[in-house]
Amino acid sequence: MVRGARKAVAVGVAVAVACSVQQHLDFVPGPRHAAPVAAAAASMMMAPAAFADEIGDAAKKLGDASYSFAKEVDWNNGIFLQAPGKFQPLKALKAIDKMIEMGAAADPKLLKEAAEAHHKAIGSISGPNGVTSRADWDAVNAALGRVVASVPKAKVMAVYDSVKDITDPKVPAYMKSLVNGPDAEKAYQAFLEFKDVVAKNQVTTASAPAVVPSGDKVGVAAKALSDASYPFIKDIDWLSDIYLKPLPGKTAPETLKAIDKMIVMGSKMNGNLLKAAAEAHHKAIGSIDAKGVTSAADYEAVNAALGRLVASVPKSTVMDVYNSMAKVVDSTVTNNMFSKVNPLDAMAAAKGFYTFKDVVEASQR
Repeated sequence: MVRGARKAVAVGVAVAVACSVQQHLDFVPGPRHAAPVAAAAASMMMAPAAFADEIGDAAKKLGDASYSFAKEVDWNNGIFLQAPGKFQPLKALKAIDKMIEMGAAADPKLLKEAAEAHHKAIGSISGPNGVTSRADWDAVNAALGRVVASVPKAKVMAVYDSVKDITDPKVPAYMKSLVNGPDAEKAYQAFLEFKDVVAKNQVTTASAPAVVPSGDKVGVAAKALSDASYPFIKDIDWLSDIYLKPLPGKTAPETLKAIDKMIVMGSKMNGNLLKAAAEAHHKAIGSIDAKGVTSAADYEAVNAALGRLVASVPKSTVMDVYNSMAKVVDSTVTNNMFSKVNPLDAMAAAKGFYTFKDVVEASQR
C-alpha cells in the first residue's frame, strides 16, 4: 500500500512541477496535473507575508483564466493512470527520483499547507467531471506555487527534464484535444505568467539535510523486519506494469476517498522525519539492480525511516488510511499479488511486519 501511494503522489508531483517550468511545448495541461500533487512532502520555514501575497494574488489571476478549463477536464478519466509514453519503469524511476529530491528540498511547512489545501479541495468536489470549487482551485494553485518557490530552480528543472524524457511528444496535443482549445490556451498563457511570479520568489539555496535518528527501537525493529522480508522483496517483479492498473470494481471518486485519508496523514507527519524518509528513498533508488531491487542496507534504512514517520502521526489517522484502503482493495488484489511470489517468503515478511508494526505503535505519539 505504501509503495502504491508513494508512486501515485510522486507521479503527480512530477507532472505538476514539469508544468510549472514549461517553456517549450505548445500546450501542457499543468493545472490538471497539479491536483494530485498533494500528498507529496512537507517543509521547514515560515514564508514572509509579501511572498505569500504575491504568489496568492498570482494564483487568483491564474484561477480567473483557468477555471473554465478545469471544469472541462474529466478528472475521473483513467488515462491519468497510464504512463505518458512508452512503459519504461527504470527510466521512469529516474524521474521519480528527481521528484523525491525536490520534495526533500521543499519547505515542510509549505508542503503541509499544500496537503491541507488539497484535502479541503477534495471536500468541495462536485459534478460529473469531479472538479473542485473555484476558491479551492485558487488555494491549491497558490499552495503549490509556494512549495515550488521553496526549492532551488535547478532541482525543479531536473524534474522537468526527467519527465520530458519519458513523455511522448504527442501527449500535449492529445490532452488538449480532450478540452476546449481556446480555454486551454488561455489557461496555459496564464500559467506561464504564474510561473514567472513563482520563479521571482524562488529560493537559491537548498535546505540542510534531515537529522536522522539512530539507536532507537524503531531502527532496531527495522533491521529485524528487513532481515525477515528481504527475500520476499527480491521475489517481487518491480518492473511490472501491474502497479499502473486501476483497482478492480472501484470508481475514481471511491478511490479518491482513500487518497484523501493519505493526504491528511501526510499533513500530520513530522517535517524532519518526512525529509529523512525522502532522502532514504533517494539513496535506495541509487542502489537498485537491473530488476529494480535496492540493496539490503538501503532497504533497511527505508523501513526505519517509514516506521519513524508513521510513529509521528496519531494512530487514529493511520487507521483512517488503513480502513479506507480496505474498502477499495478487495481480496482478489491481495490474492493475485500473493500468487506472484514465493508464499513462504511472503509469510515470513508478513510475520516480520506485524512485529515491526507493534514496535512502531509503541513509539507512536
